[in-house]
Formats: sequence, C-alpha cells, structure tokens
Amino acid sequence: MHADCAACVVLPIHQILQMGQGLWRVARNQQLQQEYGEHWDAGPGLDGEPQDLGMEMGANPGQVPPSPGVGDLGGGPLPPHPHPRRHPQHCQGADIYQLLRARRGKEQQGFIDLEMLPPELSITILSYLNATDLCLASCVWQDLGHDEYLWQGLCKSTWGHCSIYNRRLPYGFSYRRLYMMLDEGSLTFNANHQEGISYFMSKGILVDHPKDLAKFIFCTRTLNWKMLRVYLDERRDVLDELVTLHNFSNQFLPNALRDFFRHIHAPEERGEYLETLITKFSHRFCACNPVLVREVGLSPDAVYVLCYSLILLSIDLTSPHVKNKMSKREFIRNTRHAAQNISEDFVGHLYDNIYLIGHVAA
Repeated sequence: MHADCAACVVLPIHQILQMGQGLWRVARNQQLQQEYGEHWDAGPGLDGEPQDLGMEMGANPGQVPPSPGVGDLGGGPLPPHPHPRRHPQHCQGADIYQLLRARRGKEQQGFIDLEMLPPELSITILSYLNATDLCLASCVWQDLGHDEYLWQGLCKSTWGHCSIYNRRLPYGFSYRRLYMMLDEGSLTFNANHQEGISYFMSKGILVDHPKDLAKFIFCTRTLNWKMLRVYLDERRDVLDELVTLHNFSNQFLPNALRDFFRHIHAPEERGEYLETLITKFSHRFCACNPVLVREVGLSPDAVYVLCYSLILLSIDLTSPHVKNKMSKREFIRNTRHAAQNISEDFVGHLYDNIYLIGHVAA
C-alpha cells in the first residue's frame, strides 16, 4: 500500500471527495489545454502555415494593425493582406467549451491514465469499484488494481467482522486472496451451512466461538437467510450472542422488531423457533429501554404479547386474502384484553405504525 494512503484515511469523506474532484479537474484541464494547443498548432492556416489561436484585441478580421509612425509620414492605411494572420493568444485560461470542441475534433478520444494522477486520488477513484470491476481495472493498471488498501476495504465492507482481522498477519498476506476465500466460503455456506462454517474455520478466517460467530453473522449480508435460520436453530448459543448484539435503545417497538427480523429472519410458520425468537427479543428490548419499562409499564411478558399482536396485525393489514381488515378500535380492544397494563394511546400508536409503514417481519 502507498505510504500516503494512510494519511488520507483519517480525513473526513467530504474533504477527500473535494480534494479528489479538484485534483481531477486540474489534471483534466491540463490535458485538454495541451491537446487544444497541439490541435491548433498542427492545423494549417489559410496561407498553408499553422493557424494561430486568436486575434489581437481590437483588430478587424480583414485588416492588420497599422505600423507605428505610418500616419505621421503621410502614408495611408496598408491594403488588406491577402491571407490575414491572427496573432497568437496564450491557451492558458481558454474557455472549456472551446477545449472540448477541439478535443471532439480529434479522431481518437483517450482517457486519463490513473497512474499519472497522485496515488491518493487514484486509490480514491478505484475504491468505488466492486470486486469484479476492480479485477478488470487491474488488467489496465496492474499495480493499482492489486493495491492491498483497496482489497482490504472490499473485505471489511462485505464481511464486517472476521477473526483473522484481529490477528497479526503474516508476511506476504494478501487481502485479495482473502476476499476470494471469503467469497468462496459464503457461497459454500449458502449451499450447505455446515460445510460453509467448516470452510471458514479450516482457512483460519473464523474460530469456533459463539460470540465470534455471532459477530460474523451480524456484520455479513451475503449469507442466505434460509440457511442462516437453520444454522441458528441448531446453534442456540450463537443465537443468544446474536441477540445481545442488537441495541434497541430509544426505538419504538415495531421499528425495533423490524430491525431484529432483518438480522434474524422469522420462520414462515408459527412454532417453537418463532416463540424462542420473540422471547429473546422481549427480554432484550426491556433491557435496552429501562425508562420506557417504568413509564409505560412494560415487561418481557407484555412485550411478548404485543409482538404477537403486531405480527397478526401485519398479516391482517397487508394480506390480499383478508377482506375485512381489523380496525384500530378492534386492535386496541383485543390487545388491551391480553395486556391490561398497557395504555390505550400506546396501543393506538402501534396500530398507526403498522398501518403506515407495513409488516414487521417482511
């Protein structure tokens, strides 16, 4: 990795982008000005000589300025030159429209070579590519396309936590090879969850510890949710650690339940696994919101009842097969019958959230 890249990381992202845009404009304008000058210098003029770029300020197109002292000697104005020449004008500060017109006149249109730019800017530009595009870019810019900083960013943006990140990496370690192994392991997990986890452990990417496995699942979005649900149903110790990674502080109950089911997908049918998930969620939600528990009178049992009520209401309001939708008054009456300590206003806000936002487990 380039030595200057580490200093670039600590800057805020908007400053990096502003710096990159400014440097790109400078390099682009310099290239266009150079091509603009070559275009006009090489182009033949009316008299067979190279054309000049502009005219003298105040000069007419068909007339050359009078020589000094001609009027004093009584001579008249000189006749027009048969092939008038325009005096050169410096290309510096030329209008960008003219520069682009000159560039479009060229038979071949090239692009800026990233290797000619500052390394910080080149790395910033390539950091927006995914792994496939970065491999293609490495065919053109071999050194930049294999830069470890870029592949490290791709690994950590796709798989946010791995045990290997916290170890001392050996000499010659390649994040590009690590990305390929992580991708292969994810595909293996999506086909068979046991073989996928075994692959990660055999390569030293993960260790067989519930907390470490839970962090890996929590920070990864490439795992198939059906295989993940089967794996968590088998490894309840990993499920317990995964629940504790959620922070539901100051979240409204339906929104917290949606966040929970985004990481731990709900089963398609009601059963023991769904009851386990809601029970663990209820305890975690109360632990994260002690003030709400005191003010509203919530308890893990009350949250458990409300979660089931929200799931049933979500199905009722979003399913096209249900013709007679549950009204807000009916939902308040049914929910307060099961959870008597909950206020009517709080239950009414729950109904409004589902009605406006949608299913909690979609």
